[in-house]
Amino acid sequence: MPPFNLVRKVMVDSHVIAAPASIRRVGSDAGHHFFGYYNKTPWDASGRYLLANRAAWMTADITPAMAVDVGYFDLAAGERYHACDRTTAWNWQMGCQLQWLGGAERRRMIYNVRTGDDRSVYPRLGAAIHDIDTGERRHLPVPVYVVAPDGRFALCVDYRRLQVTHPTIGYRDDAPARALPNAPADDGIRHLDLATGESVLVTSYRALRDFHPVASMERAIHWVSHVEVNPASSRVVLLHRWTERVEDETCFLHRLITMNPDGTEMRLLEDSDHPLPQLGGQFDAAAVGTFDYEKSEYQISHPLWCDDGHVIAWSPHGGSIHYHLYTDDDRGDVAVVGDGVLAENGHMSFSPVDMRWLLSDTYPDATTHERILFVFDTDTGRRHDVGSFYADPGLGKENRCDLHPRWRADGTRVCIDSVHENARQMYIIDVSQVTAAGARQGPAGLPRPVAA
Repeated sequence: MPPFNLVRKVMVDSHVIAAPASIRRVGSDAGHHFFGYYNKTPWDASGRYLLANRAAWMTADITPAMAVDVGYFDLAAGERYHACDRTTAWNWQMGCQLQWLGGAERRRMIYNVRTGDDRSVYPRLGAAIHDIDTGERRHLPVPVYVVAPDGRFALCVDYRRLQVTHPTIGYRDDAPARALPNAPADDGIRHLDLATGESVLVTSYRALRDFHPVASMERAIHWVSHVEVNPASSRVVLLHRWTERVEDETCFLHRLITMNPDGTEMRLLEDSDHPLPQLGGQFDAAAVGTFDYEKSEYQISHPLWCDDGHVIAWSPHGGSIHYHLYTDDDRGDVAVVGDGVLAENGHMSFSPVDMRWLLSDTYPDATTHERILFVFDTDTGRRHDVGSFYADPGLGKENRCDLHPRWRADGTRVCIDSVHENARQMYIIDVSQVTAAGARQGPAGLPRPVAA
């Protein structure tokens, strides 16, 4: 087992605490603002600048010509929004993969763009690096999915493939629809050297299919998502997904895999392969609710590194689905996080300064359409609810607005995207009163052992 114990046997009603926190919208200029995913912070190291995309619409069906601004809020100067560029390579869930580029003292942002190059690895898609201090901008020949914390490399995928397999996180394309090979040997995850712009394929879809294969893979189309690099930039976690019916997310199958950045030493942490009776009948994919897939008992989702050797994910293991903590080694140790309290899927991450605290959220309640933002105390097994946010049920799968909570580096603030005020905006929540109670650093930066 891991060198700590997160398994708690507690009752939900006595371990959920209402802990209202200070919540405020960022900025006041016209337009709608959002950042995207839960897996990176929009704040720079100083805490002064907050990355954001600005759009003319709260929601829309995206076309390849629709552009959003790329920029940041200056939180020390009236929260004015500064637009640095525009891009048409984006989606509502992840934006344009806008993020700070680490490994240098300068404030540089990296994000995806469209290009005019039809001969590039992924035609007409690339990335840009913008220095907000000098205004200098450099372009890269492939779009990024995740950037390593050390700022030396990125891992990249073809967003045109994602538009077919998982359109929520893909980029629309003007080109006619293509018949994609199910598991090609010449496409997969690419390693991009950010200094030289050179990229190389490190893991193909064929290699993923051939790694501990199961029968359900044979006729399925394969792709990856949730590619994440650990803090030391030495290991990668990813979700390998496959299906015979891309239009129906309840038919998606999942595996949680880790590997080195060069594709070597691949390790299987979890596999949710299960029977799919709907493939044999006249199943109506249109009858599936917007969030049914996220609440599936077979879902593996939202993995994130806790430190250099542990991954947290919402996943099934041993016959039940929970927040699970996986040790990235050959022993295959798995621990339940928040048993009896954390009972549904969310976008989770540990505080960057005290891993006693786990930040996450819920999907909208089917009746009230409210989403809960909370901080979970791994010492006491208590969930501190810090906010409830309404989500218009009219929003669809691709244009919805999940909270996607993200920490500030000092662990006192959280940033979310939300539409509860009938606009897509970013909000900052002060959680310091919750996390200041008994705050301390556990051994090796992980939650210290607690009694079962």
